[in-house]
Amino acid sequence: MSAFDKLLRELEARPRSWLVTGAAGFIGSNLVERLLASGQLVVGLDNFATGRERNIEEVLGRLGPTAHERFRLIRGDIRDLDTCRDACRNTDVVLHQAALGSVPRSIAEPLLVHQCNVDGFLNLLSAAKEAGVRRFVYASSSSVYGDSPTLPKVEQVIGKALSPYAWTKQIGEGWADIFGRVYGLPHVGLRYFNVFGPRQDPEGPYAAVIPLWFRTLLRGERPRNFGDGETSRDFCYVANVVQANLLAACTEEPDALGLVFNVGCGGRTTLNELFGRIRDEVAKVRPASAAVQPAYADFRAGDVRHSLADISRARRLLHYEPTHDVRAGLQEASAWYVANS
Repeated sequence: MSAFDKLLRELEARPRSWLVTGAAGFIGSNLVERLLASGQLVVGLDNFATGRERNIEEVLGRLGPTAHERFRLIRGDIRDLDTCRDACRNTDVVLHQAALGSVPRSIAEPLLVHQCNVDGFLNLLSAAKEAGVRRFVYASSSSVYGDSPTLPKVEQVIGKALSPYAWTKQIGEGWADIFGRVYGLPHVGLRYFNVFGPRQDPEGPYAAVIPLWFRTLLRGERPRNFGDGETSRDFCYVANVVQANLLAACTEEPDALGLVFNVGCGGRTTLNELFGRIRDEVAKVRPASAAVQPAYADFRAGDVRHSLADISRARRLLHYEPTHDVRAGLQEASAWYVANS
């Protein structure tokens, strides 16, 4: 039995109260679903700037009426301190996912991204400290590695930030460290590497590449590939991220507290390889897409050329073990992307 399977059994036997910020978003709604399925009491906080009503409706519809009784949704913004205080009240664990993501968005709107990702984060840290939460787990990003050429990326070596988004994540990690050392708030940070899966939004100018390419191919259009296609990423299926959050929230390993951990699969996929795999999945339902080639465009400002996670620290201290590589994740997620594109 894996460490995660053992943890799920323990949670079912002894439920806790959880706050998930960004609960109506892609990762947040997957966390809410896993927690409710395990019998937990869950408060979700979202301002619906990027989250979607349909994500919460889908989760509750899948789990049935008993899940409704254990879930409370707060429509509010982490930029409001009183809202954060209300959300943290009587909470054992905070899983902080709320943020404005996307490197291009942060370049276009740096003030707004700072307000959400830094000011909002500080509000939530303060509210969690006041409420005496047992554990604060927060989403960071592989973007903090910036211009560091080191591969694979190890947690102790970061470079200069290449975008406002990356800088906000570096600041967040610093604030969490301060709250741990000065105020004694038990926290764990998770640096996500290119997460994908069901409920990832294919709409809008800042859509992630995987849902965007699924949607474009399904519509019979030609996807755009920035650069030469040899840019590589450690694409991580959302089930792995859910596992990492719950392990971090419940770890009894004292050396894990106050640290940040890479959450990826430890493998690299180029954008050209990714396109081929997505095209293969789409061709199962739209055979004409098998002949489509991407349209190549200029590299985007702020993009990192290569990214690969060293997950040895997470394996050692959190007992994290990815269950899905990129191929398995695409196969599992493809039905959702097809149905929702």
